[in-house]
Amino acid sequence: MIKKIALTAAVALAFASSSAMAAGGGDETVLPHDSHGIHDVAFSFEGPFGAYDQMQLQRGLQVYTEVCAACHGLRYVPLRTLADEGGPQLPEDQVRAYAAQFDIYDAEKDEDRPRIPTDHFPANTAAGAPDLSLMAKARAGFHGPYGTGLSQLFNGMGGPEYITAILTGYTGKEKEEAGSIFYQNTAFPGGWIAMAPPLAGEDVEYADGHSNSLHHEAEDVSAFLMWAAEPKMMDRKKTGLIAVIFLTLLTVLLYATNKRIWKPVKKAAKEA
Repeated sequence: MIKKIALTAAVALAFASSSAMAAGGGDETVLPHDSHGIHDVAFSFEGPFGAYDQMQLQRGLQVYTEVCAACHGLRYVPLRTLADEGGPQLPEDQVRAYAAQFDIYDAEKDEDRPRIPTDHFPANTAAGAPDLSLMAKARAGFHGPYGTGLSQLFNGMGGPEYITAILTGYTGKEKEEAGSIFYQNTAFPGGWIAMAPPLAGEDVEYADGHSNSLHHEAEDVSAFLMWAAEPKMMDRKKTGLIAVIFLTLLTVLLYATNKRIWKPVKKAAKEA
């Protein structure tokens, strides 16, 4: 029984490691059976040993602030986490300056004041657009044939891929229904979405000189939204890795102890 458990754990770890190794190129690959325009993107944080790219998160924050924040909020994300290790990791003075851009109503003073790092990102419901705090967790990418979830398990496809596909899936076609304009999108269920194309490429000017093409902007903001939904992902991975190592060592010790305890009994049984 212990042998079977150890073998199963080793196979699972091998699959996960191969997935992590495959996630290093940055190229997009169209997976088979993909009928909704969802593409696999090799994000740096995928796989058991993946980690957020600090510069990508900073670029994604810029895209969110200059483009997405006009309609969408991040009300569940504390501004102070922008300085956390493993995230965008902005200097504390920059976090304070960033927070001060947004006002918040102070009930004690009965007036608006600039936000401070302990406040959250503003909520934005003016356009009726959904809050993006948990979007990357609430949405899933391509699940594989018949909804098996295998693609998400082995390729790491999930919310970030879905968001990237939505942002880059516009065809340019429009239609009007019941007085509303809908835009054709190859990734959105049903093929038509009420949100106008938010990105066109070269929407922002990156300070690090990184390419600001449509696909790069979409991937950067998708990675940032993944961090917004899972800011402690790296800590969980470290904890999980330690747990796997501990359980592996425990399995080996239990197996060796089992052999040592039962060896004399088996020897006596054979001599009898």
